[in-house]
Order: sequence, then structure tokens, then C-alpha cells
Amino acid sequence: MKGARLGILVAWLAALGLLGAVVATQLKVGTDLRSFMPAPTTPDQKLLMDQVGEGPGSRLLLVAIDGGDDAGKAALSRGLAAALRKDPAFTQVVNGDFDLGMLDTRLLPYRFLLSPTLDTQALDEDYLADQLQQRLDDLGSPAATLLKGLLPRDPTLETLKLAERWTPVRSPDVREGVWFSSRGEALMLAQTRGAGFDPGAQDEAIGHLRAAFAALPGSAASHLAISGPGYFTVVVNAQTRDQADWIGRISTIGFIVLMLAAYRSVSSLVFGALPVATGALAGIAVMTVCFTEVHGITLAFGFTLLGVAQEYPIRLLSHRRAGESAVASVKGLWPLLLTAIASACIAYLAFYASGVGGLKQLAVFTITGLLAAGFTTRYALPYLLPERARDVADTPGLARFRGWLDGLPRPRWLPVPVAAAAVAMLVFAPGPFWQNDLSALTPLPRDLLMTDARLRGELGAPDVRYLLVVQAPTADGVLAASAKLEPRLREQVAAKTLDGFELPSIYLPDLATQRARQAKLPDRATLDAALDGALDGMPFRKDLFAPFVDDVETARGAPLLTPEAFARSPLGQRLAAMLVPRGDHWVGLSALSGVHDAAAVASAVASAGANARLLDLKDASESLVAEYRTRILHALLAATLLLLVTITLALRSVRRAWHVLAPMTLATFLVLAVERMAGIPISLFHLVALILAAGLGLHYALFFERDTGDPAEQRRTLHATVVCVISALLVFGMLAWSSIPVLRAIGLTVSLGVAFHFCLSILMAPHARQDRLH
Repeated sequence: MKGARLGILVAWLAALGLLGAVVATQLKVGTDLRSFMPAPTTPDQKLLMDQVGEGPGSRLLLVAIDGGDDAGKAALSRGLAAALRKDPAFTQVVNGDFDLGMLDTRLLPYRFLLSPTLDTQALDEDYLADQLQQRLDDLGSPAATLLKGLLPRDPTLETLKLAERWTPVRSPDVREGVWFSSRGEALMLAQTRGAGFDPGAQDEAIGHLRAAFAALPGSAASHLAISGPGYFTVVVNAQTRDQADWIGRISTIGFIVLMLAAYRSVSSLVFGALPVATGALAGIAVMTVCFTEVHGITLAFGFTLLGVAQEYPIRLLSHRRAGESAVASVKGLWPLLLTAIASACIAYLAFYASGVGGLKQLAVFTITGLLAAGFTTRYALPYLLPERARDVADTPGLARFRGWLDGLPRPRWLPVPVAAAAVAMLVFAPGPFWQNDLSALTPLPRDLLMTDARLRGELGAPDVRYLLVVQAPTADGVLAASAKLEPRLREQVAAKTLDGFELPSIYLPDLATQRARQAKLPDRATLDAALDGALDGMPFRKDLFAPFVDDVETARGAPLLTPEAFARSPLGQRLAAMLVPRGDHWVGLSALSGVHDAAAVASAVASAGANARLLDLKDASESLVAEYRTRILHALLAATLLLLVTITLALRSVRRAWHVLAPMTLATFLVLAVERMAGIPISLFHLVALILAAGLGLHYALFFERDTGDPAEQRRTLHATVVCVISALLVFGMLAWSSIPVLRAIGLTVSLGVAFHFCLSILMAPHARQDRLH
């Protein structure tokens, strides 16, 4: 017998090793949090999802350098900007200093087509003379060093005009050549290449930023502060992982202590963990086959939901009679255990029906894991357990506890006041019922959010709520429509309803505008004559401006600049994020900052006749959450009906099915009522937790409904259930104390659910038999 047991153990461990090898070689973990967002159905929702991860506002990091004098901070700002501009993790870095590299050297002749100068001014003798006189005056100013390098090629300073045009309308004060805040910090905006909702890409970019700063001379005496959506993504990801880790460690230790106290057997503890381990590895292995990439949150939540599976070996361990083999015990237990497994799988099918990628993965993981854990508990675990086991029915105090429970009043009308109390609490609960604002679920400390708001205001960074959307059949059509909007938005800035804006046409004019400017460029002979007249009486040599004349001649015959050609510029990525194809049309996405009167801005945009509109991303996100919730509720309703049919068929009695489903249903409504009375709006995560709690509660009701007429067996049922309840409360009770709102919502909901399910399952069990054995 020992040899057979050893063979089964070796085969089981080998299977686990094989599953582990599959997981180790095939598993690819993703980090894009949009996997856990609902699939968008409307154009606004699709834009929302794109902007959450890919939009320029989501990619912006706000950087502040403090400590030391202004000159030192400015030097650090310039050094950091220079390092980041060479780093492929960043597409743009702006700190207020003039960067000639903003326009690719090969594209410098195009400055005449990009700058609005030629819209109102010709390159004639009078204009050139005025510009050269200004440059002569500038050479005696502190800006002389910069101008000496620009003068031969750009005497009209079109490059500087473009740099000013491409700088945010509302920008900080410039001291020592870089931006400074009102508190004396050197400021910088850095746009990452990685998506804002990708913790991995953002973590890498922020790591590069910190390393570049640490490598600068004098950085040790200064402090670097970072903010922005990408930084928040990294903070939340790390915070969630850290709390989940320590909660997991403490829960594991607590579970080990609980199992040893309940069964007083190390072998029961070790062997009892094998089905759960099998379920976890099987779930991950199936996910790697079904999905190209598995989200990290799926794994974290999956292991939590798989906690239901630990009840299977607990049931087997607790229901063994003295002198009875585990094989014989599990045969009598299996029909009810199989019903519990099937019911839990049906409940988790609601995740798959949600249509959300992350939840579909979660459904595959948990359902596979529950099946693997359940069937290994039935067909493998009994052959490993020792032949002799202590009968838990003889546990000291258990008979008295069972007797006390059976002595509690169990009126048939108990569901009526419970249901009435739940309805009353739900009706009179304060505040909104549903939590539609996803930002309310952020675990970020208030000081971080306040710092972000302050830096965003100082830098004039784009508002993360509002987006200006322009549509046209072609990319050039979007640029033309964008140009129509510019004067309207400038009026709004002057009226102080808006602090600033960013339009695609500011970076790249449409082809008609470029063509009109190109037509105004003089030929070489005309420009030479105008330059001769302008230089009369000036101390400049004419040949000094040969590069300027060459650039004008090049611009006259150059092909017009398209978005594809402009992509070679460092600003190309910025334009690409603002100008995107959508099926048979193009969309321009313009960021706004400091929207003080959304209605006025929307009215001005609508009056421009540019097929543009102001999109409120907060409204779009709330509508998306509402649609997602409706879909989840429909899936839950379908799962409930399927569960009702399954339980009724399995128990072959509507009355017995009522004794199982009624406690679960009432407990679910009680959890909702208590949380609502506490002023907690119900979020999507509460719904997920309610499904988990219902899965646990269903097990309690199933086994309490089973009346064998044997007081000892009833005590075994109570023992198994109490161990399961304590185990669940150990894990989820700790989650309820978490500072992460999502973890806290799940922990509190499941803890309340476990408590209510246990109490109602006992009180609504069909028998009221006294166990008088002591």
C-alpha cells in the first residue's frame, strides 16, 4: 500500500512539474490595465480607451527639480533634458530652453512653410531691413551667444518663432534659460513612448529618468519629483503588489496554523495543499494556450478566487469517520462536492460573459482551477492520505457548539424580516448606489494628487478630462479643420474660459496653407536684390547670409510636408498621437489645459464649422462603466437562473434547492444593504466580490442542507464549514484593511458575505435536530 501511495505521489508531482514547465516556458505576462476595462461600443468610448493608454496626456511625466541655487537647478534641468532626448523611451522633452533639435536639420528649410510669418508678411527689402536691425540690437543683449549661431541661416528667427509656437500657451517663468515654478523648482515635461496604462513601459521610462538624473554632477544635493498618469500607474501597481505580497504571506502562515490546529497532522496539511496547487498550475497552463498574453492582475485575482478550491480537501479531511478510508469517505461525499464544484463554475461563467478580456482570462483560470482541484480531490488525494485519521466529530467543544446552534430559533418566516431589512437599508441608504467614477478607486495619497494638480497648473499641462475631437476624411482635412479652430480657441484663452490648447495644425499646417506660403517665397534673384537693399548701411557682410538664401530657394521647390515626412522630426511622435486614422476617416485629438467653462469652449468649437466637438472623458468613462455593469448584471442573472436549474436537478427537489439558494440570495442582498448603509457606493469590484462570496456561501448551504440524521456527521459538517469560514475570513478580512480601494472593496464584501452566508445557512437549514452528544 505504501508503494502504491508513493507511486501516486511521484506521478502527481511529475504532473505538477510538467505543468510548471509549460507555464515557465509559455507564460507571457501583460501589464496593460485596459485589459480590465470594458470593450468600448461607441466612438466616444473608443476614443476614451485610446486616450487612456495612448493619448499624449496619458504619456506625460511632470518633473520638478528642487534643492540648491537657481543656476544649479537649471544646469541639472538642461543636463537631464539632454540625456532624455537621446533616450528612445522618450519622444519629447520640454523644459523651456531653446532646442534647435525640435526640428530635424533636414527639415529646417521647411520653417518658412511651418511658420505663420508669410501669412501677413513678405520677405521683401523693408521686412528684411527691419529684421536685420533687430538682430543688430539683439547682438548686444545677453542672447547674443544663441543668436550668433542662428543668424547666418535664420536672420528672421523663424526657428525661434516655431519654438515659441510649439511651447504651451501657458508656460512657467523662464529663469537661467529653463522653466521654474513659483516655488523655485526647475520644471520639465517629458513624453514617454510607452503607453500611459502600461506599468511595465512606464516603470522602465521612469527608471531611465531617475538613472539619468542620478548620473548628473550635483544631483545628490537636489531632489527629483515626478508626477503624471504614467507615474501614478507605476505607484499603484507597486503598491498593489506589495500589499498583496504581505497579505499573502501572513494569510499563508495563518492558513498553515489553522490546518495544523484543525487536523493536527502535517501530512494532511501537505497533501491537502496539492489539489489547490494543481488547480493553480492547470489554470495558468490553460490560459497560456487560450490567450497570447496573460495579465498580471488575472494571476493575482485568480489565486484569490481559487481560494474556493481549498474547501474541497478540507471537506474530505473533515468528513472522514474514524476507521474509514479516505477513498470510501470521498465516494459518499462526491455527489454533493460535484454539485458544489459545478455551481461555483457556473457562477464564474459570469466573468466570461462580461466580454472584458481580463475577466474572460479570470473565468478560464478559475473554472479550470476549480475543476482540476475538485477532480484531484476525488481521484488522487484519497489515495495519499493516511489509512487512519482522527475523527473531527470528537473535537472538544464541537458538540456543545453544534448543540447551541441547533437550539437557535428557526422560524419558517425568517426570510421575510431579513429580506425586508435588506430592502429598507437599500432604499434609505445615503449617497449614490453605483460608483461610476473610476478615479474614486485610486489608492494614491492625497499629497501626491495635490502635487500633480499644482505641477499641472504651473506647467500648463493638458487637462486629463477634456479632449477636442476633429474628424475629416483625410489627415490633411483634419489639419485644415484644426486651423479653423485656432482663432476660436485663442478667443477663449483671452476670455479666460480656457488656459491653453494644443492643435495638430500648430505643428503641421495643411497642404493649402503650405502651398500659399511657398508661393510667397521670392526666387533667388529677387531675394538677393532685397537682401542687398536691406544690408545697406549695416555692418553685416552679404555672404554671411548665403545659408539663408539657400534655405529659401530649397523651400521654394521642396515637396510639401506631410505627416509621414514630418515623422522624421522629434515632434513627429507628438503629431502622430494627435492625428490618427479611424477606419475610413481621420481623427484629430487636441489636448486642452485649464478648462474653466466647458460649455463656453464647446460652443466656440461648434461655431467654428470644423466638424469638431469637445469630448468629456469623464462622462465617456461613466457611460462605459454603466454599460459594463449592465452587462455584468445580465450575466449574473443568467448565471443565477442556470444555477437554480443545476441545483434543483442535482438535489432532485425544488424545496431542497430553496434551502440552498435562499440563504445565498438573502446574504448577497444583506451585504449590499450593509455596505450601502455605510455610505459605500457599489463598484464593479464589489460585484466581482459578491460572485466570489456567493460561491463560498453556496458550499455552506449545500452541506448544511444535507441532513443525514447522524449527529456526528452534522458535527463533521460544522467542523469543515468553520475551518472554511475561518480560512476565508483570514484572507479577505486582511484585504478589508488594505489601503488599496479595490482590495478593500473585495475584502470587505467577501468577509461580510462569508459571515452572512454562514449564519443564514445554519439558521435556514431544514433540520433543527439537537445534538445531545457531549
